[in-house]
Amino acid sequence: MKHTLVTALAAVGLAAALSLTACSGEGSGKDSSAQGASTPSPGASASSSSPSDGGSDSGGSTANDTKPDSSGQNTQAGTGSGSGSTKGASKAGAKVTFCKTSNLVIDAVDAAPDKSSGRINITMINRGSSTCSATGFAGVDIKDADHTSNPIERGPAQPRITILEPGDTAIFDLAYTIDTTGNSLSSPTGILVTPPNETHTVSLDWPAAAGQIRGAYTDVQVYPTHTTK
Repeated sequence: MKHTLVTALAAVGLAAALSLTACSGEGSGKDSSAQGASTPSPGASASSSSPSDGGSDSGGSTANDTKPDSSGQNTQAGTGSGSGSTKGASKAGAKVTFCKTSNLVIDAVDAAPDKSSGRINITMINRGSSTCSATGFAGVDIKDADHTSNPIERGPAQPRITILEPGDTAIFDLAYTIDTTGNSLSSPTGILVTPPNETHTVSLDWPAAAGQIRGAYTDVQVYPTHTTK
């Protein structure tokens, strides 16, 4: 009986010890789980900061969309401004075409300053609707009573820019020495004028009051055009 009781007590003690060991193991497992939930892992930390980074990226994207330098519309506007400047430059530096003979009213008058210096002024009035250039030397031939025409040489002068607005007048002259002996060998009856840079010619009468030419037609010189302003 005594041996049986001791055996029974030993069995009860062993069961109790096993029960305590099992309880201790369960508590340790719960603590470890709780500790893992309260302490964020490095991966969780990066994930939690991601929303704020994403917000910053979104804001940066919006800012970039509104930058003038990256806007296609602003670039096009700059091109438009350049186009306007080009137009302005083009207008300021617009080329002026040469005056057409058909738009000019041309006449010749005696303008001798004295009895020995012969001079015939030839005027050209712009009757066209646009501004034109009469810059340079006109082509001039003098017709003689014997039905010949003689080209006139250019005088020693540099052309001056001669721009004619509608209604403006250009002038050039023929210069020669007047013959006072009465033995002139020339008998001019007309003047053929071709405006500078033109091919169409007009025929004018030799001014009746003009003095006789001393020498030959080769002694007459034509000078370049200039304005009367």
